[in-house]
Amino acid sequence: MIRHGYAAANELKLHYAASGPEDAPLVLFLHGYPEFWYTWARQLEALGDTFHGVAPDLPGYNLSSRPPEVARYRTKRLIADVADFASHFARKRKFTLVAHDWGGALAWAFAIRHPELLERLIILNAVHPGAFQREIARNPAQAAASQYIHDIRAEGAEARFAANDYALLWRSLEKTAQSGHLTAQDRAAFIAAWSQPGALTGMFNWYRAMRLDPPKPGAEAPATELYDDAALTVRVPTRVLWGLQDEALLPGCVEGLERWVPDLEVSRIPDAGHWIVYEKPALVTQSLRQWLGS
Repeated sequence: MIRHGYAAANELKLHYAASGPEDAPLVLFLHGYPEFWYTWARQLEALGDTFHGVAPDLPGYNLSSRPPEVARYRTKRLIADVADFASHFARKRKFTLVAHDWGGALAWAFAIRHPELLERLIILNAVHPGAFQREIARNPAQAAASQYIHDIRAEGAEARFAANDYALLWRSLEKTAQSGHLTAQDRAAFIAAWSQPGALTGMFNWYRAMRLDPPKPGAEAPATELYDDAALTVRVPTRVLWGLQDEALLPGCVEGLERWVPDLEVSRIPDAGHWIVYEKPALVTQSLRQWLGS
């Protein structure tokens, strides 16, 4: 059974959903854009027999605090938020971080910064910063696939994406819904989350605060890299589950991860895309149970 609550994270108040015994091993789930805790509902229900699963609405999303300042969504601040939030549940023990999309980008950064807090890291279709830096600089297809970022960061994006019952925001999930993996009830839950006052600004500010900037068509990639390898090593056992049909993060994003992640296992799923959590819920749950028990 899923239960709900709130916990402090620095000066923020984060809503969360949770399942399982509070003294069981902690698994912290981080959702992506344009989602909220609901992403992990099936995994919370399935794994609650063995693990203490906690899935927050990340800052800016749904029922959590939604500060309007772009600077509040810098990675350093978000890492501190996750660390403070997790401290309420971890009981001074290591925990596992499971994350997708933007939550995965944050999880990569968290693991780089706080390996001492993690038992393991599990990533679903979320690109490591070193791999993303490489791909948008050297792979024109990935640079093209990332152009949507400029639309989200643009002035007035909130009104455009909210128009016609959030049609533009739902578009990223529409193919998954048309394939039968999301229902009308699911869409209603998403719209309720997006309709929270200030939620779209909070969600979009994650993009506005990002340092990596995909080059626009006709522009050259930056001559120097923003990150160096020494600052990007993940010293945590890491498992990656990747849907190869991802149209936003192309397969190159998962190539060569050993450069930054020495203890790595990658499972590529040919018939899944970016929304693998919805498209392959049983596979995701089975993989998590296997990796959490290893």
